[in-house]
Amino acid sequence: MSDDSRPSLAKGSISLEKHTGGSDAYEVTKDGQSPACTPRDESDVYQFFVSYQESHAGRLVLDPGFASAEFGEDIAKQLKLSPDKSKILWPQPADDSHDPQNWSKARKTLQLTIATLAAVVPDFDSSIGIAAVFAMARDFHTTPNHVNQLGQSWAIFAIGWGGIFAVMLIRRYGRLPVLFWSQLLALGFMIGVTFAPNLNVSAAMRTLVGFFGTCAQVSGLYVVTDMYPVHLQARKLSIWTMGFVISPVLAPFLLGFLVARANWRWAYGIGTIYNAIVMLLIAFSSEETMYDRHLKEPHPYTTPGTARYRIETLLGLTGYRMARFRPSWKAVALAPLRVFWRPHLLAALWFEGAMFGFQIGFHVTNSVVLANPPPNGYGYGQIQIAATYASSLGAVLIGEVVGRYLNDWLLEVTVRRNKGVFEAECRLWACYPSVALFVCGSVLQGAAFQLHLHIAVLVVGWVLAQMAVMMNTSAIYAYCNDCFPKYQGEISALINLARSLGGFGVAYFQVNWVTRHGALQAFGTEAGIVAGLFLLMVPVLQIKGSYLQSRFAVN
Repeated sequence: MSDDSRPSLAKGSISLEKHTGGSDAYEVTKDGQSPACTPRDESDVYQFFVSYQESHAGRLVLDPGFASAEFGEDIAKQLKLSPDKSKILWPQPADDSHDPQNWSKARKTLQLTIATLAAVVPDFDSSIGIAAVFAMARDFHTTPNHVNQLGQSWAIFAIGWGGIFAVMLIRRYGRLPVLFWSQLLALGFMIGVTFAPNLNVSAAMRTLVGFFGTCAQVSGLYVVTDMYPVHLQARKLSIWTMGFVISPVLAPFLLGFLVARANWRWAYGIGTIYNAIVMLLIAFSSEETMYDRHLKEPHPYTTPGTARYRIETLLGLTGYRMARFRPSWKAVALAPLRVFWRPHLLAALWFEGAMFGFQIGFHVTNSVVLANPPPNGYGYGQIQIAATYASSLGAVLIGEVVGRYLNDWLLEVTVRRNKGVFEAECRLWACYPSVALFVCGSVLQGAAFQLHLHIAVLVVGWVLAQMAVMMNTSAIYAYCNDCFPKYQGEISALINLARSLGGFGVAYFQVNWVTRHGALQAFGTEAGIVAGLFLLMVPVLQIKGSYLQSRFAVN
């Protein structure tokens, strides 16, 4: 959708004015004239392009064929393009081999892989409780529902808030050291869960694992945008988001069979081993992707590539020294509040939080409902319940592939339609099939439970809903990231908080709701809420997106 009243990029209207003062040394203006002056040297050109991307959030020239009309011939000639010359690179890579945008494909792929594996950690650790819920209830002399409410829900709650604090540290000290120390603490608390003597200690340890482990679920957006240009970011974000979308079903599937035959503590032991493997990958293979583009010399203290730099960066010494060049504690503490209330972000958070939250809630309560004897459930045992989660794994993989190519296609169509200009609102077209799939899937799940339909009906509904969540999540992340290019961490943390809060309370009411009023009413109502939020928000964002970005821009 488009709005004829939305501001368009003025052709040949970019002028560059030199001022003084750090990252604000360059300003992009639109005066209807040809460029008033041209950058005096290569440094001026680079800072000009950095300023242009930040000031044109959500609306960038991507087609090189239209660059001259936008920037003028002299400046357009200095733009760096993709290898096939079909796209302008945003951000523009610096003439520095240490700029992550200039890293080799293999080097970038390794960092993305580690980021994705780390993103699995918090929800994987939390969802081990789904597989172990009955065994833990027996050992701790309580009910499965109480185990879910005390341990599972508060772990999900902590996952959301931990990301807010992690981003503050990342803005000051860098991606790598914060990820390293947070995962080390999560590993220690995971050991505590494994050997917890009672339910209260177990719940406390699981909450702390979620709080510290979630750093990987917010830093990954930084890693993707640090290494990849705008036209590739949605594709790579789809891979990274797959990590935490698939993790809530990974543990119930893989470890459900184990818990049926061995002590539940072995399940948490395996989770601890996985955390340790991720820790080793971070310690020995992960790299700092933060590149201070506004500085003349991004690494003034040590030389990247040396052993000293590697150790000091991992432990946080380099970040501590660099903090004096970065935003103050006051700035990083207020940044989430500065962006949170922007209407186009707030609408996206509500929508994504509802869809993802209800799906988390279903995962949390699914094992309880499946285990209930007829007529309120299927009366399944541990092995049968674990087997049902296999369908979700396939659904997430299918959703990732579909979402990846759909986002790429939407970008290409938008750029052609807008004469070389990319608009962030094109990402939201992926929400349309996502909502349709989610509504169909949720209603099928509810009908299968309530009407005692064949388990295949439940599986089909589950697959559709899981595909929808995967596709929608990658689209929302890409849209919000495009709208706020200077606040990737805050955007990632707020989306993480929205989806966590969305799923936090579901364990407290969904089982009782299904038992008293039927699954069709419960899941159908949740589907209706998601559909209603979609109709109220997504079309409006597409029609008025450019106006909202201009009216509520964040400096």
